[in-house]
Amino acid sequence: MKYIEILEKCRKSSFRLFTSAEFREMLGLTPASAKFILIRYTARGVLVRLKRDLYALKNQLPSTWAIANRLYKPSFISMESGLSYYGMIPESLYAVTSVAIKPTRHFELNDVAYEYHTIKRDAFRSYRAAQISGETVLVAEREKALADYLYFVFLKKRTVNKRLRLKQVNEAVLESHVSAYKNTKFLKWYKHDFTIPNQ
Repeated sequence: MKYIEILEKCRKSSFRLFTSAEFREMLGLTPASAKFILIRYTARGVLVRLKRDLYALKNQLPSTWAIANRLYKPSFISMESGLSYYGMIPESLYAVTSVAIKPTRHFELNDVAYEYHTIKRDAFRSYRAAQISGETVLVAEREKALADYLYFVFLKKRTVNKRLRLKQVNEAVLESHVSAYKNTKFLKWYKHDFTIPNQ
């Protein structure tokens, strides 16, 4: 199969990132043929292997956030990246931050850092599918991104950004997300030691 045929089928499909099984289904190939083409075109630089069994077209790479969602699953964009998305912190970020229920991981890919921070399964909730630049990306809701961020501030793995913008934060919703962690010390810290400044 020629590159132009692969490109055309990828364009018509919903896959911008794909596993070998998705690639096989997309092109209607046998497992052996799909494996051969993946190896061949990855070696030629047409496809890029992002990690074991995850590929993309090199000249049509998805966004870093779309990559983050697929690089380590299940996960969703949260913490600093989520706060940036909602305009709650002004800084440009050096890493894409996500939360996951699997062990904490850090990846470097194409000069981009991807951070995955472990949270409890009970707190793995309140995210949505957002349409960003034509891609569907899983991102935490506003107060959820903040709650995840504050959890790691509570653990002393983060410090509060002095330019955090909290005008649009719903305090009741935020507290419900903090409570979802089912950590009485975190909830007490949030209620008594962390205050939302008047802005």
